[in-house]
Amino acid sequence: MKDNPFIKLGALGQSIWLDFIRNDMIVSGELRELIEEDGLRGLTSNPSVFEKAITESHIYDRDIRDLALEKKNAEGIYETLSQRDIQKAADEFRRLYEMTNGKDGYVSLEINPHLAYDTSGTIEEARRLWTALDRPNVFITVPATDQGLPAIQQLISEGINVNATLIFGLPRYKQVINSYISGITARMDQGNPLRNVTSVASFFLSRKDSVIDPIEEEFVALGGEQAHFATNIRGQVAISSAKVAYQIYKQTFESEQFGKLAEKGAMPQRLMWASTSHEIPESGDIRYIEALIGPGTINAITPEMLTLYRKHGKPAPRLEDDLERAHWVLSELLEVGIDIKKIISKLEDDGIAEYIKSFDKLMDYIAKKSLVHDVMTEKN
Repeated sequence: MKDNPFIKLGALGQSIWLDFIRNDMIVSGELRELIEEDGLRGLTSNPSVFEKAITESHIYDRDIRDLALEKKNAEGIYETLSQRDIQKAADEFRRLYEMTNGKDGYVSLEINPHLAYDTSGTIEEARRLWTALDRPNVFITVPATDQGLPAIQQLISEGINVNATLIFGLPRYKQVINSYISGITARMDQGNPLRNVTSVASFFLSRKDSVIDPIEEEFVALGGEQAHFATNIRGQVAISSAKVAYQIYKQTFESEQFGKLAEKGAMPQRLMWASTSHEIPESGDIRYIEALIGPGTINAITPEMLTLYRKHGKPAPRLEDDLERAHWVLSELLEVGIDIKKIISKLEDDGIAEYIKSFDKLMDYIAKKSLVHDVMTEKN
């Protein structure tokens, strides 16, 4: 246990959450073992996670059959199964949630991704899911789109925990912080308690490098002064952005202004590193974990990355190393001629499109499974 890198990460103030959920890992005791042996502190999910869990195994086949016999449609079946799994996982983390006074021990469920650009639809859906889950240690995950920002503020004001997701850039991150603080302030002004509501901001990493690095390589191939700049910043944009984001986090939640809210029971909106798998092989297996270790942060990793880091991780507090260079890397994007605002906007849209694709694929899969069961029932 003392040599487990995840235990060392915990000692350094970082929480590791698992970016995956599947029913068998809960009922088999695997999740409980990860909590007890690896110090796992939470769990995240999204439409792609559930699509992978349900379509790439036969674990849910019987459940789908039974629910189809109850005449539930595909979306009703999905909601039943996803909510069941989230509730079970939340119950496994409940003791940790209570021991940490609500700092850790959460499980998240995302709204229907088709609502990502619909403020009122997002609010209504989040309220419904929050009521259905009926657990204090869950997050309702909301995409941080222009339309999602006011929804985040409203939900926080109502005491609904929110995971603000698909954050790719610093301007959007600042907006998410403002939405959270505005929601907390409104809640305080209404005379409601602040201690029982919290939020995380999911800042995405490797997807950014996977888009920017090929552009930089094109500049390198052209030669000249831009090639020199591009060579110096290649593969460093995502981590540099995260380091600057952490400084924004500290400046905000260690400020006198937030301190007044904290005295009333408000909790900081923690930064969660997301998309931390090695999408670019040459960038290294665990670089998005090793480089981003800092107090108060969360890293949501896949089961594959969990295994890799358990074997190769060398925890050390690196998140505030070489901050001057991190700022320089981001400033050099302009020198190279890369339109980071345009890239971030496209990454956000692509992320939502990916979740919609996964959600629709899952609905089609469940519908076909249900149809097969209906036909078999009729034959019998």
